[in-house]
Amino acid sequence: MPSRAANDVDVAEQYWHYLEISKVATILETNLENGLEPTEANRRQQKFGPNELTVKAGKPAWLKFILQFNQPLLIILLSAGLIKAAIGEWLNASVIWGVTTTNATISFIQEAGAEKKIEALAQAVTTEATVIRGGKKLRIPSKELVVGDLVILTSGDKVPADLRLVKVRDLQIDESGLTGESVAVEKELGLSGDLVLPQETPLAERDNMAYAGSFVTFGQGSGIVIAIANKTETGKISQLLDRHIDLTTPLTRKFNQFSQNWLLFVLGMATLTFAVRLGRPVPAGVSAFKEAVEPAVALIVGAIPEGLPAVITVTLAVGVSRMANRHAIVRKLPAVETLGGATVICSDKTGTLTENQMTVQEIYAGGESYFVTGTGYSPEGEIQLNQLPITVSQAPTLQECLQAGLLCNDSHLEFKDDDWIVVGDPTEGALIAVGKKAELSQQTLSKSMPRLDSIPFESQFQYMATLHRTPTGKILYVKGSVESILGRCGSSLDTQGNPVEVDRAQIHHQVDEMAKQGLRVLALAKKPVPQSQNSVDHSDLESGLIFLGLQGMIDPPRAEAIAAVQACQTAGIQVKMITGDHIATAKAIARRMGFRKTKHHRELVAYTGAQLAEMSKQELGEAVEAGSVFARVAPEQKLRLVEALQQKGEIVAMTGDGVNDAPALKQADIGIAMGSGTEVSKEAADMILTDDNFASIESAVEEGRSVYKNLLKAISFILPVNGGESMTILLSTLLGRELPILSLQILWLNMLNSITMTVPLAFEPKSAGVMKQQPRPVNEPFLTGNRIKRIVAISLYNWTLIFGMFEWVRQADWGTLALARTMAIQALVMGRIFYLLSLSQLLPSLIAKFSGSKEEVSGAPALGVGIVLAVILQIIFANSPFVNRIFETAPMNLDQWLICFGVALPMIGVALWVNRFDPPN
Repeated sequence: MPSRAANDVDVAEQYWHYLEISKVATILETNLENGLEPTEANRRQQKFGPNELTVKAGKPAWLKFILQFNQPLLIILLSAGLIKAAIGEWLNASVIWGVTTTNATISFIQEAGAEKKIEALAQAVTTEATVIRGGKKLRIPSKELVVGDLVILTSGDKVPADLRLVKVRDLQIDESGLTGESVAVEKELGLSGDLVLPQETPLAERDNMAYAGSFVTFGQGSGIVIAIANKTETGKISQLLDRHIDLTTPLTRKFNQFSQNWLLFVLGMATLTFAVRLGRPVPAGVSAFKEAVEPAVALIVGAIPEGLPAVITVTLAVGVSRMANRHAIVRKLPAVETLGGATVICSDKTGTLTENQMTVQEIYAGGESYFVTGTGYSPEGEIQLNQLPITVSQAPTLQECLQAGLLCNDSHLEFKDDDWIVVGDPTEGALIAVGKKAELSQQTLSKSMPRLDSIPFESQFQYMATLHRTPTGKILYVKGSVESILGRCGSSLDTQGNPVEVDRAQIHHQVDEMAKQGLRVLALAKKPVPQSQNSVDHSDLESGLIFLGLQGMIDPPRAEAIAAVQACQTAGIQVKMITGDHIATAKAIARRMGFRKTKHHRELVAYTGAQLAEMSKQELGEAVEAGSVFARVAPEQKLRLVEALQQKGEIVAMTGDGVNDAPALKQADIGIAMGSGTEVSKEAADMILTDDNFASIESAVEEGRSVYKNLLKAISFILPVNGGESMTILLSTLLGRELPILSLQILWLNMLNSITMTVPLAFEPKSAGVMKQQPRPVNEPFLTGNRIKRIVAISLYNWTLIFGMFEWVRQADWGTLALARTMAIQALVMGRIFYLLSLSQLLPSLIAKFSGSKEEVSGAPALGVGIVLAVILQIIFANSPFVNRIFETAPMNLDQWLICFGVALPMIGVALWVNRFDPPN
């Protein structure tokens, strides 16, 4: 049996489940009621470090670098280098290998950078834990936990460390990640409240323990931290795991498939080129094999877009960073691309579309309707009856209703930074604020009517209950939805507090009237219980409640969310509200936010969860298309809604924050968790909103569309060059002409020149019309018909430029073979610069700027640097003696540079023409 002192508490004990709770507290030198003192917690944290897992290192850097060569395109290039080496052309082989290595190095650097960014962003999502320190309940980052801390667990929490449980109430924990048990485990401490298990009890059967990484699915409890970080059971397993971040997306997989098909085509063309050239006569003393190898290798090198994989990686990484700057943390990289194709966004209402600052505006108690002034959580305001202020002493039932809201409450208000904020649930904050307006104090009531027990709010029950000792006896207070409370009430109170028969019809009418105003309505009730009762159970609430009243509150829509909804709808994205609120409340908010009617209905269509439950699969499919608002929807029904939309061919983004939202978040094409939500929902999501704001979803969709556009720009820029080079080699060989461009020169173009001019496209800003376009089709290939026409047209122009310039210079009196090839390449590069500008938003932005627009010209620095660097490289390519010897180029004078510039100018017209049928923005 363990018996270490607190100085050694970093060492995980083996048999904590075998010890009594008091013994555990003694060993760890902690208090079962007040927890650790803050000074002691700080001392332990400094000594033993943060509660963070340090997982086993992934693949070593050298292995990751070698794996960069494991690409069909690069393998073919390496093979081409081997062929060059085999025939004795070691210089050519060295350059091919050098360029291939450079490509692998760039890809390695970009992937490493992307992995670090995604890893850093994932760590930026702070997991929090509720602890008792010095007798005060605190919410702290879970990494600050230390052994001996007293941790509070509630439904939706991720267990932050290994715990010896000291209190439980209907506590159920999903330990599937640790034990493989698919069903949540019900924790218990036995009748004595201190369950002690045999030493040999297997981990899956330790009902008095909770382990790090598991999730609380129901109930509540508390426990003492007995192990943190790598000393936890999860930490021990994590040492066996490799760290891996998947950087592939649907687009990259499409590109990989295209690459494999393209590779087979290139090899076929290279074989044809080799065979044709081998069959032609050669001068005496010249190897026919060597003569045939050069065009074949040149075609392979020219047709392969070596720099594109690195450009795709950096573009996606830039997208991740931009989304993080707009409060959307991407956990899974494919979400960057998928967001751009979203056709439906299913959003929660409270806190996402609205301010999450509830204000009680109307109270119905004792048959009277009272109106409340003031907004937010500020206690400034008054309660009025018939437009005159009233004190609660004049209205006993009103006082009881307000009192129930203050006592059946787990939140409190704080005055911070010159403003009142709620620590806890916004709805409960509104109940406290209206109590303060009636000069009722939550703290005073809690002292005079202390809480003995409680049932926390659970979505499946739709209520919360607390048991209190009062001067007149013990009373249960209950608050929740009208549907969950009213049916359990046997009576109500009149204006003076006398019991009368409950008028259900009148109450439902009042609820409807409040809901039409957009108010969220809570029902409050009480029930006297025997003096001997010290706990509360769901069975205590089945009947016999006394109805106290209704409190109607509103959570006003966020101004930025209203604009974001309009932007999404303009972009062809349907926005659907899914909420637990009353249907009339939800419809009122939807109208205020400008939710559009669907294309099949002139009126705003709304459904309740009860209606959905009775629908067949076909009926649900029709309803989910027609409806814009889904109210009183249980979290489990979200999954059915997502599946129904997907069966209609929609790309669905779904928001969620609760435990039961996890299945829907996983099923959705993009699961979006709230930063303030449960750890379960965050684990299931592809993306997390740090500000819980719908406007951030719209921003993320905008960034996703921009990333996709920038990827297509990169593909549209690189492939035509490869096409022009390949056509030049193939046609020159078939026509029996000298090659206008050699394999080494092609490598220079495809690597150094292409990357310097293509990478800036990753930093292109969003175009002004990106959110005015309809979502792209779900199965749209990245090479559409119009895009293929673009690539073919630009490829033909590039071939004409290379071939025409080469033949003209070659036949000129002053021309040489090396100069002809050099000028052909320089003319191609000049044309590429014009083509790059036609794809970019730099010129439209500058034109708008000179026309009086005040918008900042973004993206210009990256593009400008890329073009300047490309020009510098081409000057070196032509005028450096060292480069001339390696790449068989020749120096150029100013007149020759101007000629290259002049013949490249028609690219402007060609680019404008292709932009008409295949717009780049």
